[in-house]
Amino acid sequence: MQRRHWLLRVAKTHKKNIASLNYIFLSDSGLLKMNRQFLDHDTLTDVITFPGERNKSGITGEIYISIDRVKENAKTFGQSMADELDRVMAHGLLHLCGFKDKSPKDEKVMRLQEEKALDLRTR
Repeated sequence: MQRRHWLLRVAKTHKKNIASLNYIFLSDSGLLKMNRQFLDHDTLTDVITFPGERNKSGITGEIYISIDRVKENAKTFGQSMADELDRVMAHGLLHLCGFKDKSPKDEKVMRLQEEKALDLRTR
């Protein structure tokens, strides 16, 4: 299944439509710079999500992904690069669908939703 169709399914599962969604791929240094500038965090991360303007036809946003982190995390967690990339892409979309991950409880829910999103790829 094409990623585009899969991401539309993920959103639909949460009763959301996608009006405009952009994925931007950067290096670790590029995403670190954004993390410092916009979130005042001085740490490496794999994904940063910015919601867009409110739109009656669906969610909008930009999702920035560090390909360096995706590669490293795939190796660390014994995943394929494709599976780890899909997980991170779903993670960003799930933020736009309203899921959070700052508390341990929210993080547990987010991980469960990531797994459910990944399962949608094969249906």
